Amino acid sequence: MKIGVSTSCFYPLETELAFEKIAKAGIKTAEVFFNAECELKQDFVDILLKIQHEYGIDIVSVHPTMSLAESFMLFSAYDRRLKAGIESYRRYSEIAAMFGARYIIMHGGKPNGVLENGEYCERYMLLQDVARQNGVSVLQENVLRHRAGDIEFLASMQEILGKDAQFCIDVKQALRCGYDPYELIERFSGNIKHFHISDHSEESDCLLPGRGEFDFDEFFRKTRSLGYDGAYIVEVYRNAYNEYGEIFDSYNFIKTLKNA
Repeated sequence: MKIGVSTSCFYPLETELAFEKIAKAGIKTAEVFFNAECELKQDFVDILLKIQHEYGIDIVSVHPTMSLAESFMLFSAYDRRLKAGIESYRRYSEIAAMFGARYIIMHGGKPNGVLENGEYCERYMLLQDVARQNGVSVLQENVLRHRAGDIEFLASMQEILGKDAQFCIDVKQALRCGYDPYELIERFSGNIKHFHISDHSEESDCLLPGRGEFDFDEFFRKTRSLGYDGAYIVEVYRNAYNEYGEIFDSYNFIKTLKNA
């Protein structure tokens, strides 16, 4: 089973330095979260590729820096922005293919968007088709204050697109949207391709795994029993810990679990 860490855990540390920390800690699975458009240039990508090859890391997914603007760029009524957004996703899929990554993680549109669900799915498939030209898939993530934060919207995508609706389920985002993560897991098991994992308690919905009350042994058992065979990526915010070493301690905690 693949357990990894996202470079986003180290934000605002620069992307390449965050990736290097993951590499030097001996972690062999990662997600790369891009934080600036300049990081899409080939000379910067080459820096990440050098680290990847030197340490033998499996980069399973990439996260676009444009996630905060996807509603504006991809799911608005302005066609020129859509075309520019599609070209941006084309570049992300090229980079993902260089890494050998399988997925691009998308936040998507906001709840007040102008598109009907069917139109939203058409836009999603435009991105999916572009990414698939490079052997990569676009995953819709369940994010608070986005359309996909609503379980019924995810169900609509599933109904309209069938297996073409592919999801990244984020545990902390499920909680923030008011859902038990298991509700999403059971309802969309055939569409889930990727997990962002974190722990939680009564005081906080975003903690490093092992710092809260979530039963990760049961979580891993349940997801695998439903046929999931993808990666589990630790993704938390900077206020979830004090020192970088705590991230690596959390990763090591997960690796010791019976079902990990």
